[in-house]
Amino acid sequence: MRLNDAWLSFQTRIALRRGKVETVIPYTGYGTTSWVRVLARVVRSDARDQGEGAVAGPLKPIQEGLRGWRNFTSAPVAHASVQVTVGDTVHEVKADRGGVVDVRIPSSLWPGWHTITLSSGGSETVKSPVRVFEEDADFGVVSDIDDTVVVTALPRPFLAAWNTFVLDEHARTPTPGMAVLYERIVRSIRSAPVLYLSTGAWNVAPTLSRFLSRNLYPAGPKLLTNWGPTQDRWFRSGQDHKRRSLEQLAEEFPDIKWLLVGDDGQHDEQIYAEFAQRHPGNVRAIAIRQLSAGEAVLAGGRSRSRGHSTPGIPWIYAPDGAGMSAQLEELGIIDADSRSGGGPTDAH
Repeated sequence: MRLNDAWLSFQTRIALRRGKVETVIPYTGYGTTSWVRVLARVVRSDARDQGEGAVAGPLKPIQEGLRGWRNFTSAPVAHASVQVTVGDTVHEVKADRGGVVDVRIPSSLWPGWHTITLSSGGSETVKSPVRVFEEDADFGVVSDIDDTVVVTALPRPFLAAWNTFVLDEHARTPTPGMAVLYERIVRSIRSAPVLYLSTGAWNVAPTLSRFLSRNLYPAGPKLLTNWGPTQDRWFRSGQDHKRRSLEQLAEEFPDIKWLLVGDDGQHDEQIYAEFAQRHPGNVRAIAIRQLSAGEAVLAGGRSRSRGHSTPGIPWIYAPDGAGMSAQLEELGIIDADSRSGGGPTDAH
């Protein structure tokens, strides 16, 4: 932690010397009619990098900040004071030591998509989308990202570097049929929120947003993790992040049953099984994408967590979205009528 503090101090001195200014990178938030969870990051960047993150029309991506490697090399503004405007009310919140804002504030927004604004210091005011869930929502989707909605085809030790230095979302390949599957779900259950849960750092959120939007995945918040060391380890635990995020969702939305979607490359099955055992009333089903032999090798092998003890909670396995779609249709989670129809209607 001392080494990390020294590095952050060095980054800040260099950034100030070069005239870098505070910049707020907004991420998609979510909430209910009584509160919203605001997600953002404050860094020092070139003035030309500043720009509004706007909720544009259908199918148009939200600009969520800087591209590629600059998300990692930009100096975070530790403990930045951020002004969040929700409706007519301004809230003052604090970023953490890594410049990340993750706070829950009271609000009185109606269900649907909204835009809030954020600013910090002398930064430009940026817009951030927020999805307010329906009051009677009882079903939603929590989806893994790497090897679930995007085919990484890389050894896991190199995944972070790839995410860092590949600047263009065009370099990524969508998993066959998964975007269609998720669209079928949201057409079948229009109130169903879709959240993307990943072990990736907030630094890669802009690239992920562009990828999801370009490949017509339903809009939804991304639950990522901070970059850097903790008090007792050099790198944060992605598994712990997923467990904490699922626990938080169970606490925030006790009436929602989640479809948990992941892959069989290591840990998703175990994490989802543990969550289902602790919160059986919050899980509708668990869907696991089966990796190909090559993908499993790159992912470090397949999970051995089979024969799960989750009474009343079905598990489905398939190599792609089409296979999952057929099984979820048999379970009554998605309608046969949703096989055709309109496309996405919300921006990422």
